[in-house]
Amino acid sequence: MSSVELEIGGMTCASCATRIERKLNKLDGIEATVNYATEKARVTAPAGFDTALLIDEVEKAGYSAQLPATQPDATDEADDPELRSLRQRLFISIALAVPVILMAMIPPLQFTYWQWASLALAAPVIVWGGWPFHRAAWTNLRHGAATMDTLISMGTIAAFGWSLYALFFGTAGMPGMTHPFEFTLSRSDGASNIYLEVAAGVTMFILAGRYFEKRAKRQAGSALRALLELGAKDVSVVRDGVEALIPIEQLRVGDAFVVRPGEKIATDGVVIEGHSAVDASMLTGESVPVEVGEGDAVTGATVNASGRLIVRATRIGADTQLAQMAQLVEDAQTGKAEVQRLADRISGVFVPIVLVVALAALVGWIVAGFGLSAAFTAAVAVLVIACPCALGLATPTALLVGTGRGAQLGILIKGPEVLESTRKVDTVVLDKTGTVTSGRMALAGVITEDGVDAAELVRLAGAVEHASEHPIAKAIAAASTRLPAVTDFTNVEGKGVQGVADGHSIVVGRESLLADWGLALSPEVAVAKERAESEGKTVVVAGWDGAARGILVVADTVKPTSAEAIRGLRALGLRPILLTGDNAAAARRIAAEVGIDEVIAEVLPQDKVAVVQRLQSEGRVVAMVGDGINDAPALAQSDLGMAMGTGTDVAIEASDIALVRGDLRSAVDAIRLSRRTLGTIKTNLFWAFAYNVAAIPVAALGMLNPMLAGAAMALSSVFVVGNSLRLRAFQ
Repeated sequence: MSSVELEIGGMTCASCATRIERKLNKLDGIEATVNYATEKARVTAPAGFDTALLIDEVEKAGYSAQLPATQPDATDEADDPELRSLRQRLFISIALAVPVILMAMIPPLQFTYWQWASLALAAPVIVWGGWPFHRAAWTNLRHGAATMDTLISMGTIAAFGWSLYALFFGTAGMPGMTHPFEFTLSRSDGASNIYLEVAAGVTMFILAGRYFEKRAKRQAGSALRALLELGAKDVSVVRDGVEALIPIEQLRVGDAFVVRPGEKIATDGVVIEGHSAVDASMLTGESVPVEVGEGDAVTGATVNASGRLIVRATRIGADTQLAQMAQLVEDAQTGKAEVQRLADRISGVFVPIVLVVALAALVGWIVAGFGLSAAFTAAVAVLVIACPCALGLATPTALLVGTGRGAQLGILIKGPEVLESTRKVDTVVLDKTGTVTSGRMALAGVITEDGVDAAELVRLAGAVEHASEHPIAKAIAAASTRLPAVTDFTNVEGKGVQGVADGHSIVVGRESLLADWGLALSPEVAVAKERAESEGKTVVVAGWDGAARGILVVADTVKPTSAEAIRGLRALGLRPILLTGDNAAAARRIAAEVGIDEVIAEVLPQDKVAVVQRLQSEGRVVAMVGDGINDAPALAQSDLGMAMGTGTDVAIEASDIALVRGDLRSAVDAIRLSRRTLGTIKTNLFWAFAYNVAAIPVAALGMLNPMLAGAAMALSSVFVVGNSLRLRAFQ
């Protein structure tokens, strides 16, 4: 068996994904899952199966399919033709529909020929603006299916069609015709009523919802683009003893290339010359840079922090760890369960019922002998009142207000599907470095030999370390502001540094470097060193003038607000778990400091995904909070991914929620705000349908005048907007 991925086009709701899935699964030996959120199908087929047959089957169902491009689409949002078309339709529809709605609802604005002005303004909105809905409804009709597009299209076309009849063949086109503002129930033959504001308003609101949904969904490929952009673009290759700068695409396995301090390592390889510290935190989560020398393996896209290296390439292109991680992110995104919109679920029952009621009203009035005109009026009234105007506002307004309030609080929620996940989450997996901790090395303690002043130890050690590029050296140098000048500075590769300052010959680094000078720590300080190292901290030894003077303890420090955030997560009924690529001792120390009981340490990126999958297989709904590239696959795999905004672009793009401030308390606020927003959407959806459902029997009895229909529609819309605006008060 082999796995094939297809990009699907033309889906408008979750029921479209179900239909394509059903079609594909009817083929012999095929197992398919279609993800509406990412617009992709993952198909397992027998080896050698013709992909063209799969594409053909999707096209028969009325949708488009193609094999994905070898590189993720790097176009801007502005270059997306589908999104651009939706935005154009939306803005033009707003400009034309708003005057139509105002004229219909406010009698003083109804001048002598206002109804004909309404027709001129509304026709482009209903026909051109609503064309995506009409096209989708026709596609569904040809395949014997009814979705929300069917109801929107039938309702707007019925309202528009009857308005044309009333204007050209009834009395609605007479000069001076008005819609009186009254709430009476009375029978009418409909020939004096127009419904243009309903048709134009529904089209405008539904277009707004589709536009915002499409814009959110387009972000699905951004994580992959960000990942693949991380790698080096050029590389300095040594061939026949000559160094030359070439594009990364021309690099071959076996090539030797140069990596200077501060540069990215171009691809996976083995060091053949030089010694340095490599910052691999974005791939491994390890907060301390890794010392590498001849024979050590290095990973592409990690950063050379200090010395010059010559590396022999062992893996390039799709074989590198970075490319494999990109594949992990894509697999996790594509494998997410399809998002079933609340409105789509309700429409599965609501649409057929409305169509049946409209047909029953038509037949009932004809059988009762009231004539074709009255019968058609009642049937059209059912479709018009059932056409869910407020439903078009229910999700986007709550989402816009909720996400807008979130943005003010530093919380970026990426789409409606995120909200449903927050309601069910019961476990929060937290990355350590950069999430619970600051992700930066800092001086955490100083232990001196007898008679040595701690400030003096930091000052002299910091002076020599100041000349080094090593991240640990920078942490020590940053701890003192009064650093003396240094002469005779020497960097001892892999061991430390030495130099002369204030007349002292100073040596700082590993204990082995001091041993080379015949210097040794006292038993008491040596015990303190071992204790600090057992807690996962990094220890640097310093000495001068022929004696060891003490140790400097460097560690990743806990953010001041992390413990408070953990208490907040527990208050929401969530179980926190610390997950890190760092060593177990450091992880347990951090967990104890912030109040986390469960720790999973020393895990690789693919292991992080496996941990999330294991928790999910136990029936847990998992939220993941992280900030590094190594967290991106797990963020994508989790039911709810939250990325610290202080982290990498890859993590932020792979997540569902981005926490701009880099404060873990934002994760608590994000879940609370998301749950509140989801609750608001549900309330909106209930009332949007409740108004319609309550009015359908009245319409079927032919007792609904157009002003009452318009007022009910406006009232439901005003309620939905007002309810959504309450989210602005969220604290």
